[in-house]
Amino acid sequence: MSEQRRPDDVLAMGRLGVDVYPHQMGPLEDVSSFGKFLGGSAANVSVAAAKYGRASALISRVGDDPFGRYLLRELARLGVDPRAVGTDARYPTPVTFCEIFPPDDFPLYFYRKPHAPDLQIEAEDLDLDAVRDARIFWFTLTGLSEEPSRSAHHAALEARGRREHTVFDLDYRPMFWERTDEASAQAALGLAHATVAVGNREECEVAVGETEPDRAADALLERGIELAIVKQGPKGVLAKTRDERVEVAPHFVDVVNGLGSGDAFGGALCHGLLAGWDLERILRFANVAGAIVATRLECSTAMPDAAEVDGVLAGGPIPKGQ
Repeated sequence: MSEQRRPDDVLAMGRLGVDVYPHQMGPLEDVSSFGKFLGGSAANVSVAAAKYGRASALISRVGDDPFGRYLLRELARLGVDPRAVGTDARYPTPVTFCEIFPPDDFPLYFYRKPHAPDLQIEAEDLDLDAVRDARIFWFTLTGLSEEPSRSAHHAALEARGRREHTVFDLDYRPMFWERTDEASAQAALGLAHATVAVGNREECEVAVGETEPDRAADALLERGIELAIVKQGPKGVLAKTRDERVEVAPHFVDVVNGLGSGDAFGGALCHGLLAGWDLERILRFANVAGAIVATRLECSTAMPDAAEVDGVLAGGPIPKGQ
């Protein structure tokens, strides 16, 4: 039985690692210096939610090494409860490098072999009461890519019971899957437990076989999703419920690194859902949060707070990074 505590506002489950980002643009072979940051999609979403004052926590694992110790310390520093982040003695903490070719090319190089600790989460490690009680439970398709993480996710989702604000990030990374049809099968299982689904057009194709935004959103709703969100890149974002359709244009900026935008969008989405905002307000807020992060090199430490987002929504300039 878990100790008595206030339920988490946002409890995310999934990828956590070290992002090593170059200080110079161009090919990595020409780069001379780098910065080290907390990374991983689920971890970044939890950090983004914490920036809005939400009680945020993460379920994941790190290696028993200096990078793992850094991540545990950094989660706490950034306002995320690390109580459910275990330490794996077998596998090293994963590291991800990126190249920067603005405005829209940011290749990623994942060092996660033979296995990443965050995919070694086991069902018996889970605090199912915390999963059940969280105001938002956020999970990703990547977390379903490999055992034992896959079984742990299924156990968490069974316990959750499709409670309101069970959010499925369709986060499809082809390098984590042997076959696309396996990813599609796992996506179907995830959708059967989720109430909100978020993905871009390519991810929707993997999940429901549709890339046209309206058809993709409709296909997600047909799977029992209550809120389907389809990111359209330079065309903005589309969201649908059974009785509402909202489309919001993007907020254009000079992009430095677009990799953290989706996670910033996710954290802002969580904030808006918890605040009970109308759908258009949520999307506009989340779009601007993503745009702000796109103007900054890093991801986790680039996440804006509400004052920064509201300032841009009010017509102000994009704030500079810290």
